[in-house]
Amino acid sequence: MRVLVADDHAVVREGLKRILTQEHGIQVVAEAEDGAGALARAREMELDVVVLDMSMPGRGGLETLQELKRLWPRLGVLVLSMHPEDQYAVRVLREGADGYLSKESAAEELISALRKIHGGGKYVSSTLAERLAVTVERGFEGQPHERLSTREFQVMVQLAEGKTVTEIGEELHLSVKTISTYRARILEKMGMKNNSELMHYAIEEGIVS
Repeated sequence: MRVLVADDHAVVREGLKRILTQEHGIQVVAEAEDGAGALARAREMELDVVVLDMSMPGRGGLETLQELKRLWPRLGVLVLSMHPEDQYAVRVLREGADGYLSKESAAEELISALRKIHGGGKYVSSTLAERLAVTVERGFEGQPHERLSTREFQVMVQLAEGKTVTEIGEELHLSVKTISTYRARILEKMGMKNNSELMHYAIEEGIVS
């Protein structure tokens, strides 16, 4: 199994490589510190699975996932994130990811996920499987933030973290006008009036700390 590890933290990449290279049949053939680098490595060599960090500078994990799947539909992508499953997992799976793991997951679970994906399957934890079942049953209309699209949710999290529309626009490579439009749509969908209400809600729900 030829694996690419993409994460903006060198220490995390080194840790992942150490775990993976100890396993028989798994070879870390490349690494990248951002989305652009991950796409470049994917163009240069044959890969089986990409271990992709959700939060990277420049082209973020979501955009990188979408582009990887557009260019190489059969390439396996396991998304790793510091965010708990209940915040991003369903969303990235809908965007084409083949699995989702919190960075707090045990090494054994990482190996299991990679082997499952390499075999052509999708990896979800038992907790996530239950959530997916509930999501399907209720049509993805639960809490207010679950009504948001993946991009809207991404912008909402950054607004709740106190970032300005300019900062968010620079990070997502979108105009201030576009981010402002997303902000207005988010507030409307969630029935809120301002960023302070968003921040309070996100803290209460454990979406941001």
